[in-house]
Amino acid sequence: MTTTWQALEFGTVDGDLLVQGVVGTLLFFVIGVGVLALGFLALDLITPGNLRTQVYLDHNPNAAILLGANHLALAIIVVTAIMTSGDDLGQGLVDTAVYGTIGVVLQAVALRLLDAAIPADLRALVNEPRLRGSAWAVGISLVAIGAVNAAALS
Repeated sequence: MTTTWQALEFGTVDGDLLVQGVVGTLLFFVIGVGVLALGFLALDLITPGNLRTQVYLDHNPNAAILLGANHLALAIIVVTAIMTSGDDLGQGLVDTAVYGTIGVVLQAVALRLLDAAIPADLRALVNEPRLRGSAWAVGISLVAIGAVNAAALS
């Protein structure tokens, strides 16, 4: 009886390529989190009061829904911006930053248009301490708008 062992081929590891990938990952992460922070600031500017206080200290459920939905929408935009960015690291980072920032602006404009289109006052909704179904409707609309926004990236 003869036993034959198959040799496993693992290939080679290119350290330079690995380092470039790790650096690229970290830089894309920083830009992505920066876009999310910019989105938070934009939402804070167009909603009444201090959004951090309303969400994290006052435990306002309507403000929390809008914040969470806006972050989810922007995350969809940032992921799409990263996935469709240029292959060159520098170009990819710039693409992600520019398209992510455009996404923040478009989300803010969409929220303003949504506020004008709905019969309720969005500012009053954010300040309302009791959970309202309209907060869910606005939040889901923000996510849907974010998905369209992401699909529009080129």
